[in-house]
Amino acid sequence: MPRPIVGIIGNSHMITDTYHVHAGGYYSSEAVSRVADCTPVIIPTDPELVGIEELLTHFDGFLFTGGRPNVHPEEYGHEETEAHGTFDRARDRITLPLIRALTERGQPYFGVCRGFQEVNVAYGGTLHPEIRDLPGRMNHRMPPDGSLEEIFELRQKVRFTEGGVFHRIMGEAEVVTNTLHGQGVMEAGSRVEIDGWAEDGTPEALYVKDAPGFTLSVQWHPEYNAANDPVSVKLFTAFGDAVRAWARTAGRPLLRSA
Repeated sequence: MPRPIVGIIGNSHMITDTYHVHAGGYYSSEAVSRVADCTPVIIPTDPELVGIEELLTHFDGFLFTGGRPNVHPEEYGHEETEAHGTFDRARDRITLPLIRALTERGQPYFGVCRGFQEVNVAYGGTLHPEIRDLPGRMNHRMPPDGSLEEIFELRQKVRFTEGGVFHRIMGEAEVVTNTLHGQGVMEAGSRVEIDGWAEDGTPEALYVKDAPGFTLSVQWHPEYNAANDPVSVKLFTAFGDAVRAWARTAGRPLLRSA
């Protein structure tokens, strides 16, 4: 019997600058499979290849991943600058309307890094192009070199709203996470509830207010070493539970793997 299917938002990438692919990180697929206990499938995020309605129909939940390209500032009314980095306009055209449609249906999704930012932009929020340039903020970017363990080191504290959604899932008001992002939330979208902050005040956790389903998103990368990190286990387990609940309402036969 099949597990529920989670669509993993893919990123456009060029191999040796000549061959175009849509790719997804191994750790995202691993976290979805081994912790959320769902079947991971990478989605080619290009409106020329897939449509919103078919995605809603064929998948039970979605993981909005991180990625090198950023949401284009035109999507939130700002002008493009060099500080905004590179873009993936095809992904923008898929993810932003997909997020809004999922929210209204109550269909679960989990946003990570760029995915966190996409949820904010989908609801009219804005983004800072470079957090480390703001007064009083720390550098949230990944180290320029080092092993994976050093890059994904748990080095920032994130505090949650007392009694809030993340506090309830975690069972504690403060956790330690990695940090690997340059951009961040400037103004929260109209339905976006910021529910967690880094020590310097940078938003790190959010959800969509009054949404009927799972809409949690985080600015850090919980997919890395997810099965061995207590914070990641709780997040992906809660996401997987929400996906299974949705799949049952859709009439899919499910069997939790051993």
